[in-house]
Amino acid sequence: MKVLVIEDDAGLNRGICFALKQEGCEAVSARTLREGYAFFERENPDAVILDLNLPDGDGQEFCKRIRELPGTGAETAILMLTARDLETDEIMGLTNGADDYMTKPFSVAVLKLRLQNILSRKAKDTETKETERIITSGEIVLDLKTFRAFCGGEEFNLSMTEFRLLQYFMEHKGQALLKEQILRYVWDIEGNFVEENTLSVNVSRLRKKLGRDYIRTIQGIGYLWEENG
Repeated sequence: MKVLVIEDDAGLNRGICFALKQEGCEAVSARTLREGYAFFERENPDAVILDLNLPDGDGQEFCKRIRELPGTGAETAILMLTARDLETDEIMGLTNGADDYMTKPFSVAVLKLRLQNILSRKAKDTETKETERIITSGEIVLDLKTFRAFCGGEEFNLSMTEFRLLQYFMEHKGQALLKEQILRYVWDIEGNFVEENTLSVNVSRLRKKLGRDYIRTIQGIGYLWEENG
């Protein structure tokens, strides 16, 4: 794990970095906002320990700025350090995107524990997000991140239209879906539908690829995904 420590007090900076290295972390040291920005862009740290009172500005702005960055900026763990002990300062820090806030003086042991707790929470959140990108129904598994489909552990090939159709069925298993609903989702969100025959043709192809009839036709209405087809 890589941690960026932005603290202008040289002794405190060294002490935090030493404690982190004792835990097996890679610590990167900065003593100004300018150095902090440069290191953050270059090192892509997992976490930032951020002092608020820095020679060239306020750490609140650093926190707010990196939270607005796409990708890793939003996911980086941020632990603020400050001599400010007003409730309004803490509220502002948390509002600007800090995961936790510690006032000086503090125990380095407590700092390490709080940092570990932040990283643990974020790891669980990431795991939850990844899990949410997997859809399962019976023997069918869809990976929404890689657009791959599996049946009974074996991968099978789907066109993007077939994938979207299967995803829609699996996300609404046990529900009777009108043909118009399916057409709107899979083909045309503007409501300018393609021919109805297009839907029946793709459903037929999908049934063949699945090998089992999970998709039940409801005459005159639409289709129903049955998990134990």
